[in-house]
Amino acid sequence: MKRISTLLLAGLAVAMTAATVPAAEYDRYERGYPPPPPSSPPPRAAYARPPQHAAFGQTYFFLHGGGFEPNDSSDGLEGYDSGGSFDVGFGSRVSPILAIEGTVGGFGADNGPNEVRVVPLTVGVRLILPNPILEPYVGGGVGFYFVDLKEPSNFGGIGTDDSDATAGGYLSLGLDAWLNPRVALNLEGKYHMATPTFTNNAGTSFDVDVSGWAVSLGVRLGF
Repeated sequence: MKRISTLLLAGLAVAMTAATVPAAEYDRYERGYPPPPPSSPPPRAAYARPPQHAAFGQTYFFLHGGGFEPNDSSDGLEGYDSGGSFDVGFGSRVSPILAIEGTVGGFGADNGPNEVRVVPLTVGVRLILPNPILEPYVGGGVGFYFVDLKEPSNFGGIGTDDSDATAGGYLSLGLDAWLNPRVALNLEGKYHMATPTFTNNAGTSFDVDVSGWAVSLGVRLGF
């Protein structure tokens, strides 16, 4: 009898312990679990730094040399052969996508004894697609074009040997290939537009369209 009582007491103790655990879990559920800690904010996107050669305020020197293809207009340079061209200038990279520059240059063409020589003095801007290595750009500018025209056989023997300075402009398209943050090789096409007025040896005035393409290779050096 005493052994049976001991077994009953042991069984009762196990039953009470088993009942206590679910009750504690139930009470904790009723009180509510503590809220999870707030998640950390997503990392901020990294700022893409512009290339080193696109630094604000960077100044540069450039030099180009190449060829000039004159227009074939009847009131321009029809019949003139291709000639040479060059330009040299300074600029400033005022932002990663914008540069301002001043240029002086020269181009010309010939047609037998006839010849035309042009010296443009211009200021302009370039819009650039920034890149560490290859940077394409478009540009444009305005200025003065100093033009000399010599056509001894013009107008059936009435020749011309005159000069004029006129307003003009250009559009450009190019590509810089950066060798390092200060030096780039350059390929550029520039279409010059100018129409000066000349006077022939008989005193008659006439306009000549001296527009055409200057295509050149060059170098850009940053300071």
